[in-house]
Amino acid sequence: MIVKKTLLLSALSTALLAAGSVNAAEALQSIGKGEGQLDIIAWPGYIERGETDKGYDWVTGFEKQTGCMVNVKTAATSDEMVSLMAKGGYDLVTASGDASLRLVAGKRVQPINTALIANWKNVDKRLQDAPWHTVNGTHYGTPYQWGPNVLMYNAELFKQAPTSWSVVFKETTLPDGKSNKGRVQAYDGPIYIADAALYLKTAQPELGIKDPYLLDEKQYAAVLDLLRQQHELIHRYWHDATVQMSDFKNEGVMASGSWPYQVNALQLEKQPIASTVPAEGATGWADTTMLHADAKHPSCAYQWMNWSLDNKVQGDVAAWFGSLPAVPAACEGNELLGAEGCKTNGFDNFDKIAFWKTPQSEGGKYVPYSRWTQDYIAIMGGR
Repeated sequence: MIVKKTLLLSALSTALLAAGSVNAAEALQSIGKGEGQLDIIAWPGYIERGETDKGYDWVTGFEKQTGCMVNVKTAATSDEMVSLMAKGGYDLVTASGDASLRLVAGKRVQPINTALIANWKNVDKRLQDAPWHTVNGTHYGTPYQWGPNVLMYNAELFKQAPTSWSVVFKETTLPDGKSNKGRVQAYDGPIYIADAALYLKTAQPELGIKDPYLLDEKQYAAVLDLLRQQHELIHRYWHDATVQMSDFKNEGVMASGSWPYQVNALQLEKQPIASTVPAEGATGWADTTMLHADAKHPSCAYQWMNWSLDNKVQGDVAAWFGSLPAVPAACEGNELLGAEGCKTNGFDNFDKIAFWKTPQSEGGKYVPYSRWTQDYIAIMGGR
């Protein structure tokens, strides 16, 4: 039932985007006293209150200052976030670019009034009008964090970082003389098709792939062939960050696409883990805090959006998740992030990242996201 619901939602949103049927509602003109509660859908590690590490807590201070008690529902994929927002009952979501426009097209989120967000002026100019949250000049959220999808690997096995994504896409002999079969992972989400497309952009230049999210039928067929071959190598299609970390520690997994969050967490546990962005580049995410169209706690939500753009909050999140702050000033003077934190996490690599976005057909020229969803479910099932 969940799969069918996701497929239907994906098809509907893609159709809405293609038709350009986005009519902006009226953004709030003022915010009143907080309603005492705030319900957020977020990626794991994005909303911390010190339960894992007391040094990382950007919720308690907000609750004390505003009286808005924060409840968090974590989601492992963008499709799950879209489905949860369709169900309702939440105020905010930290949506990546492959979900944000679907939420706008589906009228699941409302425009925001940046004049009500004092810290908006501090947002990275590269993100303020980004196309994954700005439609016809209307903003549908506040930037939160951004970064690349990295290649995480076992540093005891790989004395030098792998230089190509081929280590997870093609059967190969690893440095210990054994095959990578059953020792690599892939992401459990249709957007992973773009990772394969980005690899083929370099590995098979004759395909003429320019944008890994805009694939014609020939390009798309080649990408699916690669992913079907990869299926024979896969230990697990991961979506739960905790499970992936356990697999690297206990199941003999040696390499996988991952998020900096898992890399940081495993390194804090003194595990032999490192990460790299291979020669082909990387997909990535630029996440936006978006306000549900029927939010029950809009005043608390606006206060959170402003709080989330505070320099210290932005720096703390980046330090914990291994991401980049949406506020450049957060790169300076943050004790947890350190003087070189933004440089280490790749602040200058913005233009090298193929940021997640919802694939659209553009009049039938390209394969739409509804097909991506159907075909990737089939591939994960061995078809």
